Formats: sequence, C-alpha cells, structure tokens
Amino acid sequence: MEVDYIRVTSQDLLEEAIAVRFTVFVDEQKVPADLERDEYDDSPAACHHFVVKDNGKAIAAGRWKEYEPGIAKLQRIAVLLPYRGTGVGRKLIAAMEADAKEAGYTASILGAQCTAEGFYHKLGYETEPGEPFLDAGIPHVNMRKTL
Repeated sequence: MEVDYIRVTSQDLLEEAIAVRFTVFVDEQKVPADLERDEYDDSPAACHHFVVKDNGKAIAAGRWKEYEPGIAKLQRIAVLLPYRGTGVGRKLIAAMEADAKEAGYTASILGAQCTAEGFYHKLGYETEPGEPFLDAGIPHVNMRKTL
C-alpha cells in the first residue's frame, strides 16, 4: 500500500473525497444523499477537506471546520470497507488534527457514531456527558480531545 494523505486544494480532489463519503455513508449506511452533501462541500476553500489515496485511488476522506474559536470540529470521516483496520483512519485523524493545530486550534470535537466510539477513545478522545443522539438516523455521541 502506497498511501498519501492529501489536503484538498482542487475541485477534482474534493469530488474524489465526496465520492468516498457517498460510498460509505449513502450506499453502505443508507444516509439520505441530500443530508450527506452540504454548503461546506461547495468548494475546497469552504472547509478543510482531506482525501487519502492508495496508489492514486481515493480510499478515505474527512474534513474539519471551526466549531468555535480555538476548537476544530472533525466531520465526515469515512474509510472504504477494504481499508478499515489498516491504520488509514488513525493516520487520517492525525493529519487533520495536525492541520488544525498548525492553524492555531487547541482542541477538536466530533460527533462519533456509537459503533466508532472505541476507535476514537484509542486516539485520545473523551466522550462528553449526555445521551447519544441521532444524526441521519444513526446513534452518535459527542467527543473531545485537547490538541
């Protein structure tokens, strides 16, 4: 595997990242397509988008945006099924966190699918108090990490 973690700077790369997300969230998890794409996907500059490529093929994606001053919100983190469990997701999160930290952010938050809560715990995220909530019909919890 020859994997590259790329900050999205072109519309073509953005479309590749969104295609990964649609495969995971819309096709696999049955999230309605109109909920998956939003105003932060209008251009590479609308959000801090990342795409992961293996030998030129997009295999994972994620994005982060400012939640409030000093706090980055990681979103839309998706890894294609054959690449789960290979470390790709962990390294993608690390790249996004490093980018946010370099931009001056001191913490990151995310809404984790409950099935992925353990994964994020291993990366240093702590579950915030409160009951799980539904996002696109999927149970989630809020998590936070100091960068």
